[in-house]
Amino acid sequence: MAEAEGSGFEDRKPKSDEAHSAFTPPPGMAPEATEEDQPTSEFAVPDGMAAQLPEPEGSAFAAPATYSAHHSPPAYVPGGFPVSRMKESPWQDRMRTMLRMPVDVRPVAEPVQRQSETGPAVGRVLDLTLRIGELLLAGGEGAEDVEAAMFAVARSYGLDRCEPTVTFTMLSITHQPSLVDHPVSANRTVRRRGTDYTRLAAVFRLVDDISAHEVEVSLEDAYRRLAEIRRNRHPYPTWVLTAAAGLLAGAASILVGGGVTVFFCAALGAVLGDRLAWFCAGRGLPEFYQFVVAAMPPAAIGVALKIAEIDLRASAVITGGLFALLPGRALVAAVQDGLTGYYITASARLLEVMYLFIGIISGVLVVIYVGLQFGAQPNPDEVLQIPGRPVIQILASMVLVFTFAILLQQEWSTVTIVTLNGAVAWVTFGALRAAELPPVPSTAIAAGLVGLFGQLFSRYRFASALPYVTAAIGPLLPGSATYYGLLSIAENRLDAGLASLTNAAAIALAIAVGVNLGSETSRLFMRIPGAQSAAKRRAAKRTRGF
Repeated sequence: MAEAEGSGFEDRKPKSDEAHSAFTPPPGMAPEATEEDQPTSEFAVPDGMAAQLPEPEGSAFAAPATYSAHHSPPAYVPGGFPVSRMKESPWQDRMRTMLRMPVDVRPVAEPVQRQSETGPAVGRVLDLTLRIGELLLAGGEGAEDVEAAMFAVARSYGLDRCEPTVTFTMLSITHQPSLVDHPVSANRTVRRRGTDYTRLAAVFRLVDDISAHEVEVSLEDAYRRLAEIRRNRHPYPTWVLTAAAGLLAGAASILVGGGVTVFFCAALGAVLGDRLAWFCAGRGLPEFYQFVVAAMPPAAIGVALKIAEIDLRASAVITGGLFALLPGRALVAAVQDGLTGYYITASARLLEVMYLFIGIISGVLVVIYVGLQFGAQPNPDEVLQIPGRPVIQILASMVLVFTFAILLQQEWSTVTIVTLNGAVAWVTFGALRAAELPPVPSTAIAAGLVGLFGQLFSRYRFASALPYVTAAIGPLLPGSATYYGLLSIAENRLDAGLASLTNAAAIALAIAVGVNLGSETSRLFMRIPGAQSAAKRRAAKRTRGF
């Protein structure tokens, strides 16, 4: 009896510690699922659950709907989003409006370009998008417009869930086909920058054709056109650019009170500085040193006129040379990025402007200091005494803008318009100064008109606003205030010099802010997509100190 009981006890005794594990299924339950049967995503519904427990719509356990170009549920938008009205606006406005919206409330993408049966080629579309964004960013376009162009290209080829990101030297874009698919990311580094607004306009036309319903541009055609844009030579040869730099400096010297002899002296200094800068660029020197050597010849000619005691406005020669070097284009782009919320890119652009400005200051200061040691006696008050010659100054401002547009490699179709825009800006500035309005607000108002008209012209032609704006601000650049500050510093009058340089910086910021404000004001005269339904979402609200 004892042996029988012992034998029964041995049968009921657990064979190992695993019998008491909390993970061991009780008798009668299904065997443990293998690794292959496990769900592959935390969003997936376990087998058998959907049939037993039907979940209501919107549940955390419900199968998520995928978002693709061909099969996508309508996105929920409070009040409805007027997709039909979106097609009536330029692609810049449409894409900018959608970029400011969350992903889940954007309108459903309608692929503009024809797709293959297997869907869009994600890798090639992302690569094409990055290459287009690289050309725009390298050409000086603002970060917001670069993102809008990248977003337009991606949506046109069927990639609707895309998020482009632009910084000063890096472009990236991420595409997530659905909530349960892995995202695909790609990036590209911008290593070289160049000013060619003809190439910039060609890229804008390509983006416009890609995003247009009535134009069919396959991926192969887009790559071919992009390759042609990159291979195209600049529209003007080098000698034309050098001559334009000389004419720009000469016109600027007339603008600040110079005569015919001063015009030729300033032009000669700018030509020599431009040739020296080209020489340094060919030897691989950084742009900082190129600006240092480019600022020396005009300053040297002005100092030589003072040493020779020739009765000319030597200050106008140096001021004209400064007009040809001041980085107004980079400053406007920096402030525009900052005002539109791209603070990293704006900080990098402002740092670039600071380095270039310091290079100009270094070159001019070295020459002025050497001239003072040789007995040059510049007249500081001569810089501030600009005679009033309205007709001559208006003509000089138009020549300045015209030559500035040539230096920016603009198309002939935009040169005339930007020249007239610059003349309007100078007339406005002169009228406000005649009414004894201070220089900073006068400059801001004149620059605001430049931004307003430039933005309207660009929207009328479905093009970038830079060719209609950048050259037009040339006559407003603070050349005289900069030279007066440098001369005061060279004469050990630091208080007056720093005050003048601060005034020059204020004028430069007034130009940039005015251009941006004019561009934003142009929206009052344009039909913005979704203005009624998205009236409460036009811009992000920033914190007010908390």
